[in-house]
Amino acid sequence: MKIHHLNCGCMCPLGGALYDGFSKGLHAHLVCHCLLLETDSDGLVLVDTGFGRDDVRQPRRLPGFFRLMNNIQRREDLTALSRIEALGFRGEDVRHIILTHLDFDHAGGLTDFPHARVHLLQQEIDTAQQRHSWLCRERYRPGQWGGASGWEGYRAQGETWFGFEAVTALRGLPPEILLVPLAGHTPGHAGVAIQRPEGWLLHGGDAWFYRDEMGGPERHCTPGLRFYQWMMAMDNNARRRNQQRLRELSCAQPEMTLFCSHDARELQQLTGTQDSGGNYRV
Repeated sequence: MKIHHLNCGCMCPLGGALYDGFSKGLHAHLVCHCLLLETDSDGLVLVDTGFGRDDVRQPRRLPGFFRLMNNIQRREDLTALSRIEALGFRGEDVRHIILTHLDFDHAGGLTDFPHARVHLLQQEIDTAQQRHSWLCRERYRPGQWGGASGWEGYRAQGETWFGFEAVTALRGLPPEILLVPLAGHTPGHAGVAIQRPEGWLLHGGDAWFYRDEMGGPERHCTPGLRFYQWMMAMDNNARRRNQQRLRELSCAQPEMTLFCSHDARELQQLTGTQDSGGNYRV
């Protein structure tokens, strides 16, 4: 299985290094870190979609509050479909999409892949359909995914994965790919674990937001992202519990590669996209 790390969106909120820990100007640089998996028998698998082409062309699909707060950049070249085409594939080659959750910056590209089967936790589907609060109505945007077909919802069950509940045997997908429930950011939030010959890879979605929250016994996070995590958490206690468990896992299994959705430095480390001065570029 060949794994591509893709940046499928850019957000530049005010705050600079108070958000991302490295920007020198007024604006931070946050990415939408997605994966494209080339499997031997199941075609292409996309893990999260970032923003879609319709989000770029029709910005009202995105919530106005977060368009302004996050300073979402409308760049078609950063959509998953454009990234995939740049690799020499077609949109139709994507047969499966696995979602960590249904937030607007993770599921916006679903309409670019109308024939793909969509895999996620059933709890996330149920929560997104309720949209019972202002935050739910802002974060869950049915216009982004209402027309998608072939949804596969999963219950949090199956074999454990390093002490976490795991959903195994995703329908139509290789057994090396697991959906790991990580509730907190949303009730149906999940990580995506992939077994590789050199060790496990975990796409943690929004279970954490900053690189220094993992890999050490204590949490270190910028003030901006610490606030944003708290604001967006639908169950903050569950989020903190799972984050602590992931931190302990990252210390106990140093050969495991863990990354979250929005840290540009993590994406740089996995793709080598620093310029000669060590600066961020997309």
